[in-house]
Amino acid sequence: MILTDGQILKEIEKKSIAIVPFRPECLGTNSYDVHLGKTLAIYKEGVLDAKKDHAIDYFEIGPEGFVLEPSRFYLGVTEEYTETHAHVPFLEGKSSVGRLGIDIHATAGKGDVGFCNYWTLEISVKQPVRVYAGMPIGQLIYFMVNGDIINPYNKKVSAKYNDKTPRPVPTMMFKNFK
Repeated sequence: MILTDGQILKEIEKKSIAIVPFRPECLGTNSYDVHLGKTLAIYKEGVLDAKKDHAIDYFEIGPEGFVLEPSRFYLGVTEEYTETHAHVPFLEGKSSVGRLGIDIHATAGKGDVGFCNYWTLEISVKQPVRVYAGMPIGQLIYFMVNGDIINPYNKKVSAKYNDKTPRPVPTMMFKNFK
């Protein structure tokens, strides 16, 4: 079951959901709009190896925006920091963003109960498109869970993405091979 706007507000009041900054005008009927943060990143290497750690170059989107190219893969980040302690958050692209040919995640649209961080975006485009820091980029949808939560993400020893940062986070797949 998806939470409605009224239920999202109740959960924020109960502190089972946190969205910082929270803007009431971004609350939809059953979702919350999130925005593109100012930092993007690209991998330094042309060939990525799933068993290796990879360096990335960070750069900021200026006031004139930044043109994403179809031949590149970008890591972005949401402007909003979120916490979800009792629900499963899903991040989906906004239809207006999709109609520009922008995909904001390749496979990682679902968060876990206990996810407390900014969302790293896995951005690819179909044709060149100029983006701007602060533009609406996606929407969070919250699903109810059934049953007790034994091991929330923010308490898992094996969780790879718990370090809080307002910058895009590269893959940590290499940690699965240790």
